[in-house]
Amino acid sequence: MNCTIIKNEKLKILVCILQLKAQESKKTLKNNSTMTEDINQIDPVFTNNKVQGSAEYFTGTVWISPVLSKDKNNDFSIGNVMFEPQARTHWHTHPRGQVLLILAGKGFYQEEGKPARPISKGDIVNIPAHVNHWHGAAPDSKFVHIAITNYVEVVNVVWGKPVTDEEYKAAIKEQ
Repeated sequence: MNCTIIKNEKLKILVCILQLKAQESKKTLKNNSTMTEDINQIDPVFTNNKVQGSAEYFTGTVWISPVLSKDKNNDFSIGNVMFEPQARTHWHTHPRGQVLLILAGKGFYQEEGKPARPISKGDIVNIPAHVNHWHGAAPDSKFVHIAITNYVEVVNVVWGKPVTDEEYKAAIKEQ
């Protein structure tokens, strides 16, 4: 994602900083092939007001820390989302799209009707409006991302059915 195309200045600055940090992390990992990431040793970012994600919207253990709420200046919210291994969102859409900035761990992102794709630290997922999708942790890894979610009036997400264990196993098996 090119951060220069973002119109909101606060969001543009945040996305650009996070992109640079992610690129630095990827370079460090590539330059030091013996380095392994232990997600349990990661110093958490944005963990204020951490709440457990509801079983209405998630399968498995998920923790959400609101970073920035929609207000008169911002038509989006930002949250830090932490998934335990195998935890995942239910199928859902966003009326004006969402951006995921992957901070740690390994996970998957899948749009309905398409194969799941692996995602990991440093990846950015730009999710178009109204695309039914899910995202979550790999079976053997915790997973952390920043979610930047746009609103249409008061709606930023429309939740669907859970991703079944069968759907999850089939999706990750394709990899």
